[in-house]
Amino acid sequence: MVKRDTSVTDFAVAPRKPRQEPQVSQPASQADPATPEIVVHKNAAHIEPTDTNASAPAPKADGKASPNQQGGTLISADKDVRRERTTTRALRQEASRLRLQDLKQSKARESKHFVNCPLDFDTKQRLARAAVENEIKMTVIIKTAIDQYLRDNGY
Repeated sequence: MVKRDTSVTDFAVAPRKPRQEPQVSQPASQADPATPEIVVHKNAAHIEPTDTNASAPAPKADGKASPNQQGGTLISADKDVRRERTTTRALRQEASRLRLQDLKQSKARESKHFVNCPLDFDTKQRLARAAVENEIKMTVIIKTAIDQYLRDNGY
């Protein structure tokens, strides 16, 4: 069988849509519309770092904010304010990471009471087959069986 040569012309391609610039009225006093302007709030040093949204998209390189960023965080030209916000965000992320780690460790401590039990090959195969057919873990079956045995015998 011979491979057929394919080229770009064999595929249907939709024409490009023309780019439409947003219609924004420019003030007459603005000298150079191509230069980006950084807006600094007059109380930029007093803005709480918790107001920053880590998931908010950054403004585009041309200085225009994205359409879904309406009145979001202010871009501060002051390096101290930016450093303070970055430090606060990093500390908050570290604290939440440590809380999650502690939660996982406490959950693991509750379930770390292992019993080592040798099984013969046939029993292990039956256990594995039961786990696959019922779509549950082998440990769940073993825990349930032990619990049932202890309840039946008054323990």
